[in-house]
Amino acid sequence: QVQLVESGGGLVQAGGSLGLSCAAPETIFRPNLMGWYRQAPGKQRELVATISSGGNENYSDSVKGRFTISRDNTKNTIYLQMNSLKPEDTADYYCTLSRLGINYWGKGTLVTVSS
Repeated sequence: QVQLVESGGGLVQAGGSLGLSCAAPETIFRPNLMGWYRQAPGKQRELVATISSGGNENYSDSVKGRFTISRDNTKNTIYLQMNSLKPEDTADYYCTLSRLGINYWGKGTLVTVSS
C-alpha cells in the first residue's frame, strides 16, 4: 500500500495564495504520474493538475494560469502553488499517484476560500 502524505491547505481570502505538498514513499519507483484532484461539497471529484516524472504538466482549464504544479524527484514530493484563489476553489484536495495502472490516493486536505 502506497501512503501519500499531504500537507498545506487551510483558510484564505479570495485573491490570496496557498500551497499544498504531497510526499510519496521513498520506495516508490518511477516513472509515475502524480497530481491533484479536488472535490467540492455535492460535486464530483475533478482533475486539478498532474505532473509526470519527466516534468510534463497538465492543468484543468479552471486553474490554468493560477495554479502551478511542480515536483522534486529527490524527495518524491509534489507541490501545488495556488494563486488568485476564488471561492469556487473551495474543496477537499486529494493527492494522487499512478503507476502501472494502479491509482493511489491521499486522504485529502481542505482548502477554503472566503469571499
